[in-house]
Amino acid sequence: MVDFRHPEKAKNKDNPIPKKPPWIRVKAPNSKFFKSTDKILKDKKIITVCEEAACPNIAECWQKKHATFMILGDTCTRACSFCNVKTGKPNFIDHGEAIRIAESVKQLELEHVVITSVDRDDLIDGGAMHFINVIDSIKNMNPKCTIEILTPDFKNKPEAINILSKNLPDVFNHNLETVPRLYPTIRPGSRYFVSLNLLNEIKIKNPSIFTKSGLMVGLGETKEEVYQVMDDLRSADVDFITIGQYLPPSPKHAKLEKFVTPKEFDEYKQMAYAKGFLMVASTPLTRSSYHASDDFKVMQNKRKEKLHPIQ
Repeated sequence: MVDFRHPEKAKNKDNPIPKKPPWIRVKAPNSKFFKSTDKILKDKKIITVCEEAACPNIAECWQKKHATFMILGDTCTRACSFCNVKTGKPNFIDHGEAIRIAESVKQLELEHVVITSVDRDDLIDGGAMHFINVIDSIKNMNPKCTIEILTPDFKNKPEAINILSKNLPDVFNHNLETVPRLYPTIRPGSRYFVSLNLLNEIKIKNPSIFTKSGLMVGLGETKEEVYQVMDDLRSADVDFITIGQYLPPSPKHAKLEKFVTPKEFDEYKQMAYAKGFLMVASTPLTRSSYHASDDFKVMQNKRKEKLHPIQ
C-alpha cells in the first residue's frame, strides 16, 4: 500500500513492526474530557503534535489538561525517517493562529503549555518570529501560564537565535533525537552540531533560561554513544534530558532495532544525573513534552536548592 500521507517515504522498504512488550502498551483514549478537548482544538483549528506524531501518551496528557500545540502548519520541509508529520510544500503562515492558541490555552485552563513546529526551511527566519508572536499572545491572555517551546534547528537561519531571545519562554527545548552516527539515515536534513550549537548559543545569550533536549533509543545506537551525547549536552549547559523508546509510526519509517528495557532506561537516568543534568526523564514512554508541567516545577525547585542550599 502506498503511503500517501508520507510520499517521500513510500519508496522505503517495509520494516515489520515487532509486537510491543507489556511495558510499552497504553490504553486507547476514550474519556469524556479527551473528547471535549479534542472538540475545542478542532473548533479553533489548532494542530497538536499529540495527534500528528501519534503520541502514545495523548490520553493521559489531555486528561491532565496538558497539550503540545504545533504551529506553522502540518507540513514539514524535511523528511526525517522517524517522524509521522507529512513532508511537502507548506502553506503560508496563518497569522491568526497565535490568538486562537492563546484562546485555547485559556479555555482549557492550562497552567503550562508546550509550543512546537514543523521545520520551515522555506521561511527567511525559519518561523522564529511566529514563535515570538505565539508566546506574546499566550502571555497577554494567560499571564500565569508558563511556556515551553520545542523548536526546529533553524539551520542556515543565523538571525533566529536573536529573534527568539527577544521574548523568551520559560523552557527552551530542541531535540537532538539520536546519536551523531545515525543522523544521515534518521535526520538526513539536519546536522548534529547545528542542533547542539543552537542549544549552546541560546544558553550563552540567556543564562537564566532552562534548556532541554531529547533522544529516542532503539534505533541501533550503543550505550557509549548515548553517554557521549549526554556529555555533549552538558558541555552546552543543557539542564534537562529526556530519553524515550522509538516507536515507528508505520512500516515505511525507520526500523525499530530494539525495545529498550525499563532497567536500561533507569541506567540511562542514573548516568545522566551523575553527569550533572538538573532534570532527567528516562522511561519507555517518555516523550519530549510528557509531564512537562510537573517537570518544570521540579527543575525550578532544584535550581533554587542549587543556588541557595539549606545550611
